[in-house]
Amino acid sequence: MSNKIACDVMSPHCNIVDDLRRDMPDRETFDQCATFFKALSDPTRTRIIWALNEHELCVCDICELLGMTPSAISHQLSGLKKARMVKARREGKEIFYSLADAHISAMLISGLDHTRE
Repeated sequence: MSNKIACDVMSPHCNIVDDLRRDMPDRETFDQCATFFKALSDPTRTRIIWALNEHELCVCDICELLGMTPSAISHQLSGLKKARMVKARREGKEIFYSLADAHISAMLISGLDHTRE
């Protein structure tokens, strides 16, 4: 069996390629999508996302849950905010974090389901 990847006949199916080209998101959208997946590529950030999927939490709660320092958690939350995966809400002197939207939850659940298969 051959490990060949390229076509034997170099003749693209132009109608398919044209349809795909027309429907393809722009480069910036792909860049943002890659940033999203990059944020999920770190196990600590994925654990934070899981926790925030379960309940809105402050930094102290996340520190206690994961056994990490406030500065380490704040650093991770900063990256998640940059990727638009979490949002913050102030209540008095406390800041509570939650998932930015239902898409984040769906991606986490899908990833965990896939991993468990």
